[in-house]
Amino acid sequence: SAKYTTYMVCILYKYHKHSFNAPCRGRRLAKEASETPSQILPERPKADVKKFVKIGRPGYKVTKQRDPENGQHSLFFQIDYPEIAEGICPRHRFMSAYEQRIEPPDRSWQYLLFAAEPYETISFKIPSREVDKGEGKFWTEWNKDTKQFFMQFHFKR
Repeated sequence: SAKYTTYMVCILYKYHKHSFNAPCRGRRLAKEASETPSQILPERPKADVKKFVKIGRPGYKVTKQRDPENGQHSLFFQIDYPEIAEGICPRHRFMSAYEQRIEPPDRSWQYLLFAAEPYETISFKIPSREVDKGEGKFWTEWNKDTKQFFMQFHFKR
């Protein structure tokens, strides 16, 4: 509260430094801020954090493809999660080379991550080209029966 008040006074003084009333106004605001009780925010409900023991990496298969009609490159991923936790759906995420801390950043590469508990997160280093998210060019599917996650995407030309 004291830091906030001091900062507020400095801002007021800075913007109104040629005004005679600015120092008085700043002191008055600081006094009012110290007299009023600070608002206590309602406590946010905390989500239950699920703890899983990692059991290793999932099996995977990656296929490079080329669309015969327009020559667009694509990648097809098949990730096997035979012991996935009940009610968990695998997730994916594209990560820039500058977000990761494993290798020195190289802007010509990006990373595709797949995660599902209790497995370790796996990543693939792919070219840093724009992904085509047009109709039929980007899709994912989770098959609960076979416990396989499929993903295919095309790179823009």
